Amino acid sequence: MEPSVDRIRNPWGSRVPHRRHGRWPARVDTFLAEGVEPSMVQQWVQAASILHSDGDAMDIAVLDGRMVGVRGRATDRVNRGRLGPKDLFGWQANASPDRLPRPLVRENGQLVESDWETAMSRVVARSHELLDERGPGSLGFYTSGQLFLEEYYTLAVLARAGIGTNHLDGNTRLCTSTAAEALKESFGSDGQPGSYDDIDHADVIALFGHNLAETQPVQWMRILDRLAGAEPPRLICVDPRPTQVARKSAVHLAPRVGTNLALLNALLHEIIRTDRVDHAYVRSNTVGYDELAAGVKDCTPQWAAGICDVPSALIGEAAEILGTADRLLSTVLQGFYQSHQATASAVQVNNLHLIRGMLGRPGAGVLQMNGQPTAQNTRECGADGDLPGFRNWQNDAHVADLAEVWNVEPSRIPHYAPPTHAMQMFRYAEQGSIRMLWISGTNPAVSLPELARVRSILAQETLFVVVQDLFLTETARFADVVLPAATWGEKTGTFTNADRTVHLTAKAVDPPGEARPDLDIFLDYAARMDFRDKDGGPLISWRDPESAFEAWKRCSAGRPCDYTGLTYAKLREVGGIQWPVDGTAPGGTERLYTDGINWAHPETCETYGKDLITGAADSETDYRAHNPDGKAMIKAAEYLPAHETPDERYPFQLTTGRTLYHFHTRTKTGRAPQLNNAAPEVWVEMSQTDAAGHQLHEGDLVEVRSPRGALRGRVRVTGIRPGLLFVPFHYGYWDTPSGSGPDATTPGRAANESTITDWDPASKQPLFKTAAASLTLVERSGGERAPAPTTTASAPAGATGVPPTVGGTDAYASQEAEPAGDAAGGER
Repeated sequence: MEPSVDRIRNPWGSRVPHRRHGRWPARVDTFLAEGVEPSMVQQWVQAASILHSDGDAMDIAVLDGRMVGVRGRATDRVNRGRLGPKDLFGWQANASPDRLPRPLVRENGQLVESDWETAMSRVVARSHELLDERGPGSLGFYTSGQLFLEEYYTLAVLARAGIGTNHLDGNTRLCTSTAAEALKESFGSDGQPGSYDDIDHADVIALFGHNLAETQPVQWMRILDRLAGAEPPRLICVDPRPTQVARKSAVHLAPRVGTNLALLNALLHEIIRTDRVDHAYVRSNTVGYDELAAGVKDCTPQWAAGICDVPSALIGEAAEILGTADRLLSTVLQGFYQSHQATASAVQVNNLHLIRGMLGRPGAGVLQMNGQPTAQNTRECGADGDLPGFRNWQNDAHVADLAEVWNVEPSRIPHYAPPTHAMQMFRYAEQGSIRMLWISGTNPAVSLPELARVRSILAQETLFVVVQDLFLTETARFADVVLPAATWGEKTGTFTNADRTVHLTAKAVDPPGEARPDLDIFLDYAARMDFRDKDGGPLISWRDPESAFEAWKRCSAGRPCDYTGLTYAKLREVGGIQWPVDGTAPGGTERLYTDGINWAHPETCETYGKDLITGAADSETDYRAHNPDGKAMIKAAEYLPAHETPDERYPFQLTTGRTLYHFHTRTKTGRAPQLNNAAPEVWVEMSQTDAAGHQLHEGDLVEVRSPRGALRGRVRVTGIRPGLLFVPFHYGYWDTPSGSGPDATTPGRAANESTITDWDPASKQPLFKTAAASLTLVERSGGERAPAPTTTASAPAGATGVPPTVGGTDAYASQEAEPAGDAAGGER
């Protein structure tokens, strides 16, 4: 193994072969700033990654009060010492000169520096005015997937029981709400059934709309190590792009965008037709099988081939592999979650596992993945459209239980309707019923669909906008008050990754200037608002991260996400631990549903379910009649065409997504030189067939236009399916992360200028992958190349002469693997 590797050119590092059922060998990745040697580091501070949902455990190197590097933690169950490119280099953004050192307030139309007293006084005064004049429904809170558990929980308490508003959601609505909804629809409650450790045991791994290599790179390293070892798994990839996953797969299905449900129904049809069904498991643990069998009876591979534009023989081959797997692991992400019939499609993946009995055993599980590092915590804590602790807003006993935890009357907690989802919140702001919107840790002026509309909402004089962030983002420029926040490495807290692993991340350095931890900001607001419980005491009694964590433990007690067996001391000692952690499972719980279905009973379930087609909520009476014994629910769904399809004016389908080197709107990764240089600007991917048909070539500048707006980028010709354009969504409409930028009303570089305001009826997740678009040439390349990485799904097709993406000496990271004698691993 090479002692150091260019981790831009080789993002996944070197291989440590890993045989099936063996222990994944450790490989410790380290990157230190130029001129810093390991012996110079004064302190290594425990943390975990904040730039994706892996939860990679790491230590932060500190020298003279500043961050100087990171290394992976070899003993942690999640990553066994490995770090991805964003882990290795993204920390440098903390020290960016663009950080906000002091609050900003709007004076005479301009944002000017101020102090905390002035800024918070304005926020509190406006809050009181609106509560007096219009009531709690005039205030809304839109948060992130990158804060800490303690912060989300505090926000949920102050919003729901303090203000009394139903308007609290997170940008996790954009990435993880379908994951949560699919789990609730199938199992009655949120909670990831599987574990990353299932990668070690599976003989078939199916990735549905999940570019694992770029979104969770360390778990892709785990699969690569399995592929390099004995008894490698067979992979099935469902993705219209030629991802690294697709290139390693036994079967790559590249369906027409918006037809995932048709494809899944055909796969289920074949498994049922060939009787690869575990009937004993189905009888004991599920309801609804007969309805599914009837619903997919006519969904043959030939039928699906005509809809999906995928060869029927390939669908049959995939079904054969899925149907004969000894232990099947499936993962799902945005290719399903942000596309047409999102929840219905994700639920069919659950159905695949239920009818095959592929749950609760090592290697047999489902990972309905998250896109953000702390998305799971928003769901647990009630900061994303649910009640804390996976409680059911329709169940009066659940509301009363939560009221007892908070010592308020049940009527204080809004439960007259579902908690408001983000897209509806912005609609209420547009209509004028929400008059104050507090945005923390997210950048909707780049990340939401149809950006011209979003900008017009944020710019309304009647809307008081509070933005709590690290930088003067595109969204912050619309704010009335900007609050400078501390970030990862500058504060202490816990967060939970996509397979329920809880990590503690500690403060390593001080934040710049007067920036404050999000928890401190929320606590300050709650104190100034003087929120009280029903006995007249403070509604929020905790004052630091650890006491907030202890308060959360009381709220989680007896619920599916039980944290009562965890402490800060235990997390410091052990590292990552999977919830639930309680008296019966003090060491954590590797997999759910090892002995039947636990949380689907009418008395305990988080939801009574929804119609997968219309999103209409089922009643408690309906749920009890259908599922009186609390089994897993097999739900069928009929394929319907997408709402917007190509036509003569807009002949292409447009899909958006991520690249390995960036996270969300680049507020952090755009300020890390290695990451920014690897993917500095937006691009437009198109197929060789379409490029030839339109006489376009690598590097040509084109305009992509939909009925809503336009963007410009240079062409990258790839192996993407014909008729489809891909644009990464990370790039805002400013020239640089800190620049003044062009006029945002002209075609810029933000993919979401063109995406559609539409969402899944069940999960309410926006559909970023269903727009129709046109493509026109703006100018020939003149020898320029698209600024797209060659190492990823955006690799050029054919002999284009595009130079490879490299990081050079600035991107070299060391890697140290276990001795060869240990690498084979033993039985687990």
